[in-house]
Amino acid sequence: MTSASPQRRVLVVDDDDDIRLVLSAILADEGFGVEEAVNGQDALDRLATEPLPDVVLLDLMMPVMDGWEVLRRRRADARLSQIPVVLLSANPNVELVDGAANACECLLKPVDLNALLHAVGKTSPEDPASD
Repeated sequence: MTSASPQRRVLVVDDDDDIRLVLSAILADEGFGVEEAVNGQDALDRLATEPLPDVVLLDLMMPVMDGWEVLRRRRADARLSQIPVVLLSANPNVELVDGAANACECLLKPVDLNALLHAVGKTSPEDPASD
């Protein structure tokens, strides 16, 4: 698999430590700079104080603040609204409608490695139409 440019940054947001750590390790191995957040509020805090990531991997079901609320707040914030978001969900019935309409894609947990790398690559600002 092709390594990503070291400048590309991904924010992985998931309350499940194992999932978050595995996704982060995979992305780091592929050359991405990875930041982690344990819930939606943690993600928004990081987005307010750190350089913006190139893409956010966002779990939908989390305590404190879920992914749906993060999407609503992202859409309302001009600074955050341009960041591509890839949703993560264990629910096979999640569709990219309403609150998720501003997301690029939705990956079903457990996340397939090829699908993950494709989704993150597809959101590349250098080539938004890449497949």
